[in-house]
Order: sequence, then C-alpha cells, then structure tokens
Amino acid sequence: MRLNPILTIVLFAGLVTAGCNASSPPPAANVAAAPSPATPASFKLPEGAGCSGDVARWRAIQENDRAIGHVNEKVYAQIQGEIAQAAAACQSGKDAEARALVRASKARHGYPG
Repeated sequence: MRLNPILTIVLFAGLVTAGCNASSPPPAANVAAAPSPATPASFKLPEGAGCSGDVARWRAIQENDRAIGHVNEKVYAQIQGEIAQAAAACQSGKDAEARALVRASKARHGYPG
C-alpha cells in the first residue's frame, strides 16, 4: 500500500505543529508578581467637595488603575503631572480652573466625566 504524498505531508505538518500549540503555565514567581485585574472590594473613592475632592478622586482612580495594571507607567506619569497642575490651581483658590483641568485630563485619557 502506497500513501498519497500530499496526505503524508499534511499529516507530518500536523504532528509538527501540534507540539507548538502546547502551553505550560508560567512559573509561580511570574504569576505572583502580576497585578490583579480587578479593583479590590476595599477600594473607596475619597470624599470631599469642590476641586480638592475632584483632585483626590482622580488621584485615587489613577493609583488604583496603576496597581491593577490598567495604565502604563508613561501614561501614569503624564496623568500625575496633570493632577499636580490641578492640585496647584486648587490650592491657589482657583476652583473652577482646577476642576476644568481634572475634567480635561479625564477626557484626554478616555475616562468618563
């Protein structure tokens, strides 16, 4: 009995690639170091009114998103600069400006109002 050469090639290719699809779990050290993909149940947004409350909440959201891996370090650093600018305006008594800076930062980075 003679095998069809095309069938032989297809079967051989299937066996070779089957080994490529096998996966093994990552080492335990890598799993432990990975950030949690969800906000912890204990997370609470800071309270407060006016610009100081807005700045504190935006800062807390960013700390949480960084901790769970939803924002990379470059973007996090950029947002921290924007938060610092809003905080400085707030501390100078420029409530409307500070709140506008927080809203603009959220919009720029895709966060709701």
